[in-house]
Amino acid sequence: MANDYKDTLFLPKTDFPMRANLSQREPEFLKFWYDIDVYGELKKKNKDKPSFILHDGPPYANASIHIGTATNKILKDFVVKYKWQRGYFSPYVPGYDTHGLPIELKVLKEQSLNKDDIDPVELREKCAAYARSFADIQTGQFKRLGVIGDWDHPYMTLVPAYEATQIEGFAEMVDKGLVYKGRKAIYWCTDCQTALAAAEIEYADETSPSIFVAYKYTDAAKVFPELAGKDVEVIIWTTTPWTLPASMAVAVHPRYDYGFYQVGDKIYLIAQGLKAEVERATQLEFGEPILSCKGEKLENTLAQHPFYDRVTPFVLADYVTLDSGTGCVHTAPGHGTEDYETGVRYGLEIYNPVDETGHYYKETPIFGGMSLAEGEKKVFELLGESKRLLGRLKITHSYPHCWRCKKPVIFRATDQWFVSVADFRDEALKCIDEVKWVPDWGKDRITNMVRDRSDWCISRQRTWGVPIPAFYCEDCGEVILTGDRVRRVADKIREHGSNCWWTMTPEELIGDLAVCPKCGHTHLRKDSDIMDVWFDSGTSHSAVLDNWEDLSWPADMYLEGSDQHRGWFQTSLLNSVATRGTAPYRTVLTHGFIMGPDGQKMSKSLGNVMKPENIIDKNGADILRLWVASSDYRGDVRISEEIFRNLIESYRRIRNTARFLLANLAGFDPAKDMLPHDELAPVDQYIMLKLERLRTRVTTGFDEYEFHQPMTLIHQFCDNELSSFYIDVSKDKLYADAKEAKSRRSIRTVMWQVLRAVTQMMSSVLSFTAEEIWQKMRDMDPTLPQSVLLADWPCSLAEGIDPAVEGEWDMLMLARQGVLRGLESARGKGVIGHPLDADVQIKLSDYYKPLAGRISDETWENVLIVSSCRVVDEISGAEIVYDDETTGLRIGVNRSSAEKCPRCWKRRPEVAEKGLCDRCRDVLNAQ
Repeated sequence: MANDYKDTLFLPKTDFPMRANLSQREPEFLKFWYDIDVYGELKKKNKDKPSFILHDGPPYANASIHIGTATNKILKDFVVKYKWQRGYFSPYVPGYDTHGLPIELKVLKEQSLNKDDIDPVELREKCAAYARSFADIQTGQFKRLGVIGDWDHPYMTLVPAYEATQIEGFAEMVDKGLVYKGRKAIYWCTDCQTALAAAEIEYADETSPSIFVAYKYTDAAKVFPELAGKDVEVIIWTTTPWTLPASMAVAVHPRYDYGFYQVGDKIYLIAQGLKAEVERATQLEFGEPILSCKGEKLENTLAQHPFYDRVTPFVLADYVTLDSGTGCVHTAPGHGTEDYETGVRYGLEIYNPVDETGHYYKETPIFGGMSLAEGEKKVFELLGESKRLLGRLKITHSYPHCWRCKKPVIFRATDQWFVSVADFRDEALKCIDEVKWVPDWGKDRITNMVRDRSDWCISRQRTWGVPIPAFYCEDCGEVILTGDRVRRVADKIREHGSNCWWTMTPEELIGDLAVCPKCGHTHLRKDSDIMDVWFDSGTSHSAVLDNWEDLSWPADMYLEGSDQHRGWFQTSLLNSVATRGTAPYRTVLTHGFIMGPDGQKMSKSLGNVMKPENIIDKNGADILRLWVASSDYRGDVRISEEIFRNLIESYRRIRNTARFLLANLAGFDPAKDMLPHDELAPVDQYIMLKLERLRTRVTTGFDEYEFHQPMTLIHQFCDNELSSFYIDVSKDKLYADAKEAKSRRSIRTVMWQVLRAVTQMMSSVLSFTAEEIWQKMRDMDPTLPQSVLLADWPCSLAEGIDPAVEGEWDMLMLARQGVLRGLESARGKGVIGHPLDADVQIKLSDYYKPLAGRISDETWENVLIVSSCRVVDEISGAEIVYDDETTGLRIGVNRSSAEKCPRCWKRRPEVAEKGLCDRCRDVLNAQ
């Protein structure tokens, strides 16, 4: 372009200040949001609107956030910000889970303390300080992600009011007879030295010994007289040799076929379906059975323990399988859930010889004081000496591990407090049906877990937590747990905090109720266990939703990772159904785990961890937020540097589009420069119709929580409708038409509306970028809301525009692609260089005939960015003729013989004589 005329074009400023240094710019907008109290302003704006309550599942306050925690908080922020925009009163109160073993262990380790040597209250105070410090750290990290909420007033499970509400809910369960103390085989972590709930168990592969042991079948001849005088043994199978000291029975399946096999001078009893496997494991050769029977015939007959003077009866159990082993399973009611249930059914002793540290009690015959590993070696030694160890293999199987220390757990029968889920399980299952689960597989997942659950072990043998407010009579041993006594403890905790359980006497805690209801004595002792932390967090629906002024019960949504079907989703449901008879939530949304680029779960040991703060320091929080929005959260999500590089390119397209629009809107005053829709040029109306279609689809995406759709749609709109078409074809009129020309006003009207709508729609995801754009827009229109986060969702964007324009121009766009292919062919053959060198003829195929007469030659010229274009019946005199197979169009292309206008670069006949095209002369004369 000739330098003489460059300054007469209405080119955008090239020094527009919007730069993509997100990591440096974002803190400025964070400060801005908190300076104007954007959260408070949102509450004022939507105060009287319908509410939408997303209740925050509390992250554990014992470490900095990780990529999974960040993903969860960002997803919640998408929902809450969108609901604010849609006119809901959507307060977000974040929370922190602050009790429990991980914090207690951290404090003991970091401060080199022994829990048996430190006063419980001192330890609890140290734990509280530790939890509060990490809650503060996490608050700062969540804010940096751009998450807006009531960060000045989060809920914490250690607050007295919360603890008291938890105890009051517990009292409701006590009143309904749902709480009991019993001796059951439960998960026990010998490293953490506490009971665990099913929600605290993770499964990992473990290699265990698989052993085949001979028990003498002493009652064989009583049931089968033909075996009189024979040496008959039943071969049992187990993968936990250390539990053999607690073996109390042999379980068989009632309907399986069992056979007696003669091997030398011995007869062995096994399930016939496992004959080949037993032969491989024991190297014994079995022929045909000399006798057969169904398992039910063996019931209540006696065998002999292999190294104790103890009889072990045959019992029936449907869980015995033919997958492996012998079909005869050693049964230790003190060391397994199914074994325990069988033991109760048959009246067996629930014998547990193992203490909390993983050692046999000192009084245990033969094994007293040994560790489980030492005991296992002793078992092998004893069985070897007696020649009862017939086979020994190694198997790798999925085995329960502690979710905290990651070490294998054991089953151990102990006295624990339980909530009887079986008493309200059917009610809970009915409530699950009434909840909306997103995605819908979440319903089946939690249904299966609740259906299989009979009780909930809620006691933990630690110090840092909410006490179980039970008492024991020192005189008669009575266990005392009543609703009225529990409520008195709750009142004290509300006033003094839960430390009072350790500092006050029973009389100080419950007054005149500190008396044994059985014997009348007053020598009471307090229970030393605390509640499961899942009971703590499962109470939040009541402790938070009922007690925060802005909130209401039930929640409209719970949103957490897929592991919470066995955790918070489930414990909240059980707590709520037990106390209120209904679910605490209307919708539950689940997201997957974060995986490394190779599909492996992120872990420090694998070295594939990506820390949120590192991503933010390098790329900015908006890129992390865009990654969350671009991922399909319904499954496990991958993260890698390559993924971020691709996302940054997508982000740049959106950002650069915004920069271009802002630059070309310099000096635009919406109050006086906007045109009504019916006065817009057809191409501008077309873009407004496409914008409205985008708005509809993005709205649907957010409404249906399909977060990966909105930003994809916005990116495609910026890339296709704007960058690849509208911006390109608008430049000529935008830069070269008269400054106040209606054509420029029409384009800038569309640009303004596009920029405003897109900025509003992406603000819940790209919050920082949207705010930066919005503040530039406010320079042009100070009447806009102070922050983009205070702007409502855009409403209908194409009112007054004939919808038929879209269909007509969609057809034109398809035809345009065919003509552009013809121009590219002409350029490749050297006929033209720039498209403005071209004179084009178009012969329309039948499909495109409706465009004839509707689309002017000038419009064709503009959308193709050529100097001249004619729609003709036949191509004539063209240097190149191109037949487009896709559209059926015939395109003729000539190199224009006209001179190029030095101002707009279009080739026009009058330029040779006048030096400029007529349009540019008129513009300059007007100036």
